[in-house]
Amino acid sequence: MNIFVNSVNIRTSLVDGPGIRGVLFLQGCNFRCEGCHNTKTWDINAGEEYDVLKLVSILGKSIPNKKITISGGEPLLQKEALLYLLKNIKDWDVCLYTGYSLNKVPKDILCYLKYIKVGKFNKDLKTTTIPFIGSINQYFINLRN
Repeated sequence: MNIFVNSVNIRTSLVDGPGIRGVLFLQGCNFRCEGCHNTKTWDINAGEEYDVLKLVSILGKSIPNKKITISGGEPLLQKEALLYLLKNIKDWDVCLYTGYSLNKVPKDILCYLKYIKVGKFNKDLKTTTIPFIGSINQYFINLRN
């Protein structure tokens, strides 16, 4: 199974979820929020196509602490490939960033996540003071509390 990827931040991030983590930016977005900081992820036909198992191998070698945030674009546009990826990193600390509300995220995806950021970015509600969100209408949730 293949998945479309915009980029993989194999260095590390401190702003895309708790702790030091890698970030995987998936390709394609149906929301196209005004003021989005990642417009290059919008076109589903752009980016690079990866075999999911090959991507898992790359991630495993590049992110030794097994902490990753999956963002985009909108990761849920590739639901089947995302689910296959999650099943293959099920022992990882995974955070998912999505523009959907929590009740729209499939339960078979939620069960593999430790954290989730939900809600579309709204430039009129932008914040720089609340960790891990871009606007105050979004929520960052620890699913394992």
